[in-house]
Amino acid sequence: MSRSHPTLGVILTRRIAFFAVLAVVLQLAVIFSDYYWNVGELSRLFVEQETERLASGITIDGQGVQYRLPENLRQRYQERSTGYVARIRDAGGALVFESCDDACENRFLPADVNPPDFWLRSLRPGKPLALVGGRAFVVGNQRFVVDVATIDDPQNVVTSVFWKEVIEHMLVPMSILLVLVLGATLLSVRQALKPVRAAADAADNIDPMDANSHLNFDAMPREVAHLAIAVNRAFERVGELMTSQKVLTSGIAHEIRTPLAAIKLELANIDHPRARKAEADLDDLVRFVAELTTLARLDSFDHGMFETIDLVALSSSVVEQLAPWVYGQVHSLEFYPQVETVLVQGAPALLKDALRNLIENAVRHTPTGTDILVYVGSNTVRVEDRHRGGMRRETSASRCSDSLGIGLKIVRRIAELHRGSLRQSTSKLGHVFEITFGNPDPKHA
Repeated sequence: MSRSHPTLGVILTRRIAFFAVLAVVLQLAVIFSDYYWNVGELSRLFVEQETERLASGITIDGQGVQYRLPENLRQRYQERSTGYVARIRDAGGALVFESCDDACENRFLPADVNPPDFWLRSLRPGKPLALVGGRAFVVGNQRFVVDVATIDDPQNVVTSVFWKEVIEHMLVPMSILLVLVLGATLLSVRQALKPVRAAADAADNIDPMDANSHLNFDAMPREVAHLAIAVNRAFERVGELMTSQKVLTSGIAHEIRTPLAAIKLELANIDHPRARKAEADLDDLVRFVAELTTLARLDSFDHGMFETIDLVALSSSVVEQLAPWVYGQVHSLEFYPQVETVLVQGAPALLKDALRNLIENAVRHTPTGTDILVYVGSNTVRVEDRHRGGMRRETSASRCSDSLGIGLKIVRRIAELHRGSLRQSTSKLGHVFEITFGNPDPKHA
């Protein structure tokens, strides 16, 4: 699988993030339309935020009430004719700060009036804002009244008022909510995808040659479990096909062997050299049919038949069985175990067939008097043929293809089924065929 393909978690994260950002944009549009065109609400927010900024300069110490105009307000309230005026009084009406002349008194509440905690009056409807208002603050144990007014808002303070409201009451809460929801969603997705990842790992480990291999869907969500059940049904169907193929190949072998045996019996009653030649060809054909049937069965082999076997003991039994036949062909057969025991997972019948094929192949395609040696190592089985004359006899390509038969192909296929390989080479004395296994038991290797 290409690593360029995003994972399901990444896809969900992108989609959640996209819709979250879309929700923020839509919410921002709603707030903009609700606040920006609502002059009364903007005027209220203007007075609340501007008076709060002005009140932040009030300090009370042992010398009384001190006031210092904040840095961000000096450009608006230190100079006259800026379009902004302000006045701060204590509870007794004494001035703490004032940035206007006597004309301000016409717009602010009279000094002898006890002002409310908040008041606002619009001087002109619409925008730009033209308003006057005030707000009461308690600093220490003293009450102060901060009045502010603007004509046409020349510095466009209302924009900063609007964005502050958006940031404090929309972006910050929604960002926190977004982080929590996105984090919780991703965590939930990650937890929900655990069975999917487990199923993917299990699918990688499924052995197509083992009908008992299946996906465990007990802990999976329903949707994923349906997929796992479908995969298991597919493997069950494969197992059924493998079984039917075994039955078919067995039936074919039986149907072919019977007429071939009958033909051989008839040839035995004919006393003629051509009959003997036909019998030899018929034996090759019988052997070829048997090997072809064996190869077909290997294609439907089930790894569930594997068991723990000892290569040394298995090879020894094959050599013992074939020794009389090898000697009858005027060859010699020797067995050299290089280790005491080697345990591997495999099918004993298949491994015996593979070793038997290599030995029979060595006998049929070497000159009389050839020594055949069988070695068993930590994870290998090697069959060598050595010509006693000291010089290797040149053989044609038919040696590698095993004449009419396909014995070497069967051996190679058996090695592959056991996660191994067949290697063949030549030496000065003969040929070497070696089966290397990829799964020996480390405790006995």
